Amino acid sequence: MKNSAIKKRIVVDWSLRLAVFIAAVGVWELFVSTAQNFLLPRFTEVARGVFYLLFSEARFWQALYISNQALILGFAISVVIGIPLGLLAGRFRWMDRILNPYIGVLLTMPVAPLIPIVIIALGLGIAARVFIVVLFAFVFITVNTRAGVRGVEASLIEMAKSFGASEAQIWRRIVIPGAMPAIFAGMRIGLGRAITGMVMVELILVASGLGRLLLEFSGRMQSDLVFATVLAVIIEALALLAGMQALEKRITRWAPDISIG
Repeated sequence: MKNSAIKKRIVVDWSLRLAVFIAAVGVWELFVSTAQNFLLPRFTEVARGVFYLLFSEARFWQALYISNQALILGFAISVVIGIPLGLLAGRFRWMDRILNPYIGVLLTMPVAPLIPIVIIALGLGIAARVFIVVLFAFVFITVNTRAGVRGVEASLIEMAKSFGASEAQIWRRIVIPGAMPAIFAGMRIGLGRAITGMVMVELILVASGLGRLLLEFSGRMQSDLVFATVLAVIIEALALLAGMQALEKRITRWAPDISIG
């Protein structure tokens, strides 16, 4: 009975998603047919452009590889920095007092104006692109991790202490497992921000990967390939986020589902 309910929910979810997609494509086609803009491609032209990029344009894969170098390295560094800082800030108030002003600045200040400064300091190589991706991503991982630690029931920690648990055992058995859903939420947000940083830095200053392709297609007025490149980046982002969500469900399958519906 439970399996049939799960299968029914999956069918309903995908049916709704497909209906929304079809409606969006319909609105797109209607807008293109009524707009007086010869540069705006139809969805079918964009779909053909995506097929062309994936199977006939070797430069797309090369550009994707170059761009993903900064994405993967920057996101990995963000995780290595952000999670420990968030754990410490959530567990120790003195660490939170130290980090709070800097986290507040990074959350409120736009990163884009910092890009020229980073380029001046680090040049136009991979180091600058990785650093900018880290600036985009790590603070959200830190904030969500800290919130996850703060959300752990204090009574559980007090009970563990009363039974003689050490600080290491509290971290291993209570704090980290309790904060794990929030950590993964921060990683998903951080991954999305990392992709944004990857694309933004190439479009603004360092056109070395996908940014170079976008500028080239724009210069040739190949709007279908411009839209196709953007759509390919969106597809990659959705695939990465889906993979992150699947990993989260596998690791935190013990976490209760409190969603409605």
